[in-house]
Amino acid sequence: MAKLVSSTPKSPPNAMTPIKFGTDGWRAVIAEDFTFANVARVAQASADYWSAHAVEGTEKKVVIGFDRRFLSDQFARCAAEIFCGNGFAVVLTAQPTPTPAVSFAVKAQRAVGGVMITASHNPPAFNGFKLKAHFGGSAEASMCQGVEALLDRNPIRRAALDPSAGYRLADIRPAHYAAIRKLVDFKRVARSKLRFAHDALYGVGAGCFERLLAGTTCRVTTLNANHDPNFGGINPEPVAQNYAKSSAYLRQHPHDLCLVTDGDADRVGGMDGRGHPLSTHQIICLLLQHCLINRRARGRMIKALTTTSMVDKICSAHGLELVETAVGFKYICAEMLKGNFILGAEESGGIGFPRHVPERDGLLAGLMLLELLATERLSVNQLLGRLEKEYGPHRYSRLDTTFPLEKRAALMEFCQNHSPTKLLRSPLAQVKAFDGVKFVAQDGSWLMLRGSGTEPILRIYAEGKSEADARKLLQLGIQLTKQA
Repeated sequence: MAKLVSSTPKSPPNAMTPIKFGTDGWRAVIAEDFTFANVARVAQASADYWSAHAVEGTEKKVVIGFDRRFLSDQFARCAAEIFCGNGFAVVLTAQPTPTPAVSFAVKAQRAVGGVMITASHNPPAFNGFKLKAHFGGSAEASMCQGVEALLDRNPIRRAALDPSAGYRLADIRPAHYAAIRKLVDFKRVARSKLRFAHDALYGVGAGCFERLLAGTTCRVTTLNANHDPNFGGINPEPVAQNYAKSSAYLRQHPHDLCLVTDGDADRVGGMDGRGHPLSTHQIICLLLQHCLINRRARGRMIKALTTTSMVDKICSAHGLELVETAVGFKYICAEMLKGNFILGAEESGGIGFPRHVPERDGLLAGLMLLELLATERLSVNQLLGRLEKEYGPHRYSRLDTTFPLEKRAALMEFCQNHSPTKLLRSPLAQVKAFDGVKFVAQDGSWLMLRGSGTEPILRIYAEGKSEADARKLLQLGIQLTKQA
C-alpha cells in the first residue's frame, strides 16, 4: 500500500499566492507563481473536487499528461503524487504528449477527469494546469470555479507513485492515433503520395505525423522538431510571425502543404507549399467546405465570435444552422456535446470534429486537410481561390493592447451605446454584446473589442474585404478606446 504523507502548508492561507482559474484551468509564470507548492495546492483541490463529484459510469482515475516546457514532466509527477495520495488511480504519460491524446484517453478509459501540464501557445516563461472533464473536453466553468473554491480547504495528501496502488506510466499516443485515423478516409490519404511538411514549433506535435502516416506513400518533413523549452525564441502559436524559419526552408524546398501545430498540438495552422502563410480562418473555411461538399456532412456549424464571416456565408449558401459562441473552446465544447454538428471552430486554430472527443485536435485537423488535398487533387491555393470566387475576399487582423481592467466595463458600455453607423463603406447591421462588443456590417465586415479574462489586455479584432480595410477597422477600434 502506498505510504501517505499529509502536509499542511507552512504559510497561513492568507499569505499564499492567489490562484485564479482562466477558461479551463490555471496558468502562471514558472518559478514565480507556477511552483511545485502551488501545483500541489491545485492538484489537491482538484482531487477534492472529483472525490466529491463522482460521475456515474467513470472510475476514480485521472489521466495526467505534460508538454515540453521547462519542468513540465516534474510538475506532472508532482500532481500524480497528490492524486495517488487521495486514492485515485493515475495514468501518467511516459513522454511529452499532445493535449488531444490526453483528452481522448480520459474518455476512452472512463476516467473521472484529466490534467494536462501545458501553457499551450503562450510564451515559454509560462506553464499551466489544465483540467479535462470526464467526457474528454475542457472543464466547464462550474468545475473550474468548484476547484478554485476548494483551494487550501484540506491538507495536501501525497503518496509515492506505486503501481500496486493504481499508478501506471503509459504511452497513450498510439490509441489516439488509431482513433483519428478512423475519422478520415485514411486509405485515400495513404495512397495520395502527398509530400508535406509539418512545423511542430518545437512542441509535442514533433514526430506525430511520421507515426500517423508510417508505411504510407506520404512523405513528411518535420521542421523545428527538437525539444527546446524556449521554443526557438517564439511563442509556439500557429500564426504567421512564427513561421519565418520554416517559410524560408519551404521557399528553397517546396512541398504540397505545410501543417503547423502549436506547443501542445491542439491547434492547427499552415502554409502553402512555398511558405506563404494560411490564416486559421482560411483553414476553417477549407475544412467546412470539404465536409459539406466531399464528405456530404450536415448539421450545425459552431464557431466563436471572432471567426471569419466567410463561415456565415458558407452556412447561408447551404442552408445550415450557424451557432455563434463566446470566445473560448469550452463554449464550443458545450455546443458540441449537444450533437448534430459539422465542425466547432475558433479563430486561434482550435477545431473540433464529430464522433470524437468534444475537444480541439490539431493532429486530426491536419489529417483532415490532407484528406482534402488527396480528394481534390488541387493545390491549397487553387482551393482558396475557388472559395474567394464564390464567397468573396475576407481579410482578418487583430491587435492586442494594454487597457486597465477597471475601465473595461465602462468601455464596453460606451461601445454599445455609441455604435458607429457604418463600418467603412457598409451600414451597420448588428451589434453583438454577449462577449465583448462586436459590430457587424451589412457586407459581412466586422469589428470587435474584447478584454482578456485575467489580464489588463484589450483585444481588437477586425475583418474586411482587404488587408487595408482590416487595418482601418482596427484604427476605428483604437479610436473607440480613446473616446470612452
